[in-house]
Amino acid sequence: MREILEAALLRELGATWREISGNHFRGRLRPPVFALHDAGARLGFWDRRSRTLSLARRLVYEQPWGVVREVLKHEIAHQFVDEVMGIGDETAHGPAFENLCRQHGFDPSARGLPQVAAGEGNPVLRRIARLLALAESPNLHEAEAAMNTAQRLMLKHNIDQTVARASEGFAFRHLGRPSGRIEAAEHVLAGILASHFFVEVIWVPYYVASEGRRGRVLEICGTLSNLEVAAYVHGFLLETAERLWHEHRRRHGIASNRERRRFMTGVMIGFDEKLKAGVAESRREGLIWVGDPALAGYLRQRYPRTTRGGGIGLYRTEAYEHGRKAGREIVLHRPVHGSSERGHLLGPVR
Repeated sequence: MREILEAALLRELGATWREISGNHFRGRLRPPVFALHDAGARLGFWDRRSRTLSLARRLVYEQPWGVVREVLKHEIAHQFVDEVMGIGDETAHGPAFENLCRQHGFDPSARGLPQVAAGEGNPVLRRIARLLALAESPNLHEAEAAMNTAQRLMLKHNIDQTVARASEGFAFRHLGRPSGRIEAAEHVLAGILASHFFVEVIWVPYYVASEGRRGRVLEICGTLSNLEVAAYVHGFLLETAERLWHEHRRRHGIASNRERRRFMTGVMIGFDEKLKAGVAESRREGLIWVGDPALAGYLRQRYPRTTRGGGIGLYRTEAYEHGRKAGREIVLHRPVHGSSERGHLLGPVR
């Protein structure tokens, strides 16, 4: 069984190499020999004599595929410097290598996915956490006001992008579990993050080496503080939509999950409509978000060639309309620490 999994894994590494090489280097590289290794602490290496690109077995089996992709990019950069640029008189991580990585958005240190700190030192995140704590108020008007104020604070923080970029820079993060089928609610949720929470989003290939299974996962790009908030919102809305569906089933005596997907899509659409109303209010106050060209450029640097997916099909069933109504009533509030992955986000209120 292990031999079958490793053969499939090497084929997947070859397919991922072709994707990355084609996107960034447009056919200027020849496919190498792919291998896995156990010795030493190196995550990967490129051997010019045997034309072998090798990754650590512990890396591909124990780390998320996003980490594997970043290490693979690092080794592809070594291959390009060696075979295309023909530079052999510099150290392995010399100026030519570092410049190439910077041009293509590769990590020159090959650490894999960046570790996003909890953000407790960021004063804006601390203020947002306090507002989301107020949004737990049983008084609906107080809760709504706190959530709206948190939204406006984020908007004001992001309008001055020069300051934000200079102090934080951009990074990326993967959200959710990899899946071969992305549900409509998840597509709408990705759009919510892109439209209202100051991140760029893209669905990227994912491979589960221990199962030999392909899928996709949502990648978000942005400043560290915006990644922190967007990741929280992603987890909060998925959990809230599931809870609302179970409450809807109990209330209406529904035995099956046949309408679950439509209900959850309705929840996301309803919450999106609620946020759009807040955007209209901010526009009246003169707060207008026009996007961030630098962030869009960061995404293009990571993925020079992307394709757009088709639209989602919406069937306005009774369950969908119930979900939409429930979504309009959602109030974002501070997570309960330790309850789930999202419980570690945004930090405690101080």
